[in-house]
Amino acid sequence: MRNAIAMLLIAVSSVLSAAEQQPVQHPDQWPEFRGPQGDGHAADADLPISIDQSVVKWKTAIHGKGWSSPVVWGDQIWLTTATEDGKEMSVICVDRASGDIVHDKVLVTNESPAFCHAMNSYATPTPVIESGHVYVHFGSYLTACLDTRSADVIWQRQDLECDHHRGPASSPILYDGKLIVAYDGFDVQYVVAFDSETGKTIWKQSRQIDYGTDNGDQMKAYCTGHVVDVDGQPQLIYPSAVATEAFDPATGERLWIVYHGGMNASARPLIDDGLVFLTNGMGSMVAVRLGGKGDLTGSGIEWSGRKSVAKKSSPLMVDGLMYMNSDDGVISARDPKTGDVVWQKRAGGSFAASPIYAAGRIYMFSIEGEILTLRPGDSYDELAKTQLGDGFMASPAVVDDQMILRSKSDLYLISK
Repeated sequence: MRNAIAMLLIAVSSVLSAAEQQPVQHPDQWPEFRGPQGDGHAADADLPISIDQSVVKWKTAIHGKGWSSPVVWGDQIWLTTATEDGKEMSVICVDRASGDIVHDKVLVTNESPAFCHAMNSYATPTPVIESGHVYVHFGSYLTACLDTRSADVIWQRQDLECDHHRGPASSPILYDGKLIVAYDGFDVQYVVAFDSETGKTIWKQSRQIDYGTDNGDQMKAYCTGHVVDVDGQPQLIYPSAVATEAFDPATGERLWIVYHGGMNASARPLIDDGLVFLTNGMGSMVAVRLGGKGDLTGSGIEWSGRKSVAKKSSPLMVDGLMYMNSDDGVISARDPKTGDVVWQKRAGGSFAASPIYAAGRIYMFSIEGEILTLRPGDSYDELAKTQLGDGFMASPAVVDDQMILRSKSDLYLISK
C-alpha cells in the first residue's frame, strides 16, 4: 500500500513539474513568434471563418518594409519595421482598441547597411514581450529592451558581430530570465543568452557543427529556438544549417546534435508526443526522438521526408496530424508518427507565413494576399478562400477573439 502511495506521489510530482515548464496562456497575450506555446495555437479564440474586408475592424498603415510578426500584451501591439534600404530601423506600438499608433521610434540609423536579400527584410525578427518590457532584435545591428509605457530603451547591445549575408531573421525568445537568440551567419555561428534585465551576456555558445564546407552562404540559418522539458530537464532546441543542436538553457552546455542537411532553415521546431520535427530550409524534414544524448543522427531519427515540405513556414500540429503550407502553394497533411503524407492539395500562390489554429479551423496566408480557411482532418476540406491586402510574409497573432494580421504594408484587426 505504501509503495502504491509513493508511486502515486511521484507521478503527481512529475505531472506538476512538467506543468510548471509550460507557459501560461492568457487570452490577451501573444508574446512571441507563433504565440504563447510557440506552436501557432489559439484554440479557444472565436474567429470569423472568412477573413476579408467585411470583418476588418481597423486597418493601420505601417511604413517601411518588415516581416516581423506582431506580438500582443493587453491593449498593446508591437512590431518592427525598417526602410527598404536598411538605413533606419524602427519599433512601432499600436493601440489594440483603436488601431492608433502609440509609439513609432527609430532605434538604429545605418549609413551603410549590409546587403539584405529582397525576399528578406531588415526587420524580420519578431519581438518578444512580457509585462512592462518588449525586446526587439535586428540581428547584429541591435538587440534592445524597451519600456512598454514610454518606449524608452532600458538596455541595448550592438557589439555582437555577425555577417548575416542575406539579412537577419532569427527571433528571440524569453526563458527563465534570459533573452535567447542565435546568430547563424556567413562568418560566425553561435547562440547567446542575455540577462533580460540588464542585457549582459549570461552565456555564449559557438556552434559545434561540421558544416562540411568553407562556403559561409551554406552555414547561415534563420531559426527561432524552442525550450522543451525532456524527462525533467529543460532543453533549448536550436536548428542551424546542416544540423540542429540542443543546449542546457541555464548554461549553454550542448546536450545533443542531429545532422539533417540543409541551409537557410527558418521554421521553429515543433514538439509533439516525444518527437521534435525539424525542417531544414531546403525542402526536407526529420522527426527526432527526444531523450537522447550526443550525436543522434544515427539512432534518434524516427523518419525523414521531402514530399510537400515547406522551406520557410513552420508546421502546425492539430489532432494528430501535421499541416504545412509550402513555398510553391501546396497544402498538405502528414502523419507525424510515420511521416507519410495523408493528403496534399495545390492551392496556388506561395507561402512564407506560418499557419495558425483557432476555433477548430486552420488559417493560412499567402504571399499574394490569399487567405485559406480549412477544417482539419484526413482529407482537404476548404471552408473559405478570400483575398485581403497586398500579401503576407508575417505570421498573425490571435488574442481574445481577434486576429492581428500584418500584410506587407498594413496592420489589420480582424473580429466577428
